[in-house]
Amino acid sequence: MPIEVEIVTEERAVFNEPEADMILVPASEGQMGVLPNHAPVLTTLGFGELIVRKGSAEERFVIYGGVVDVRPDKVVVLAELAESSFEIDEQQAEEARQRAAQLLAEGLPPEQNRQAALELRRAELALRINRNIQQRTSVMRILEEREPGER
Repeated sequence: MPIEVEIVTEERAVFNEPEADMILVPASEGQMGVLPNHAPVLTTLGFGELIVRKGSAEERFVIYGGVVDVRPDKVVVLAELAESSFEIDEQQAEEARQRAAQLLAEGLPPEQNRQAALELRRAELALRINRNIQQRTSVMRILEEREPGER
């Protein structure tokens, strides 16, 4: 029996898979694996990588906080920010990392310091996950298994 997974942010629906086999969630207390018929759980998300597995294929997402609602037949991820790891622009992430690091090194007022530190953390996470994906030689995406025109 599969489990449905839905990832949404305030701006958009990021991903929906009605028949996933397993979801690995970056919960604030650590990585949490979710299989079909999981006990109901509502928990906060940390910064990390969310992985959706279906057969031998998988989709990976960079998650930047939020909450996850786990039910026996469905997982709903309400992320503050989320992006597919396959869509990360490494050059853009590196530039953001360098800008944030430079701002922190120069010293900022406390309210701007927190924002720059958050941007640095996001950029470093995106770069780390992107590099992990590039090191894999055979990554099959769930979306590639679908018929043309399906979401």
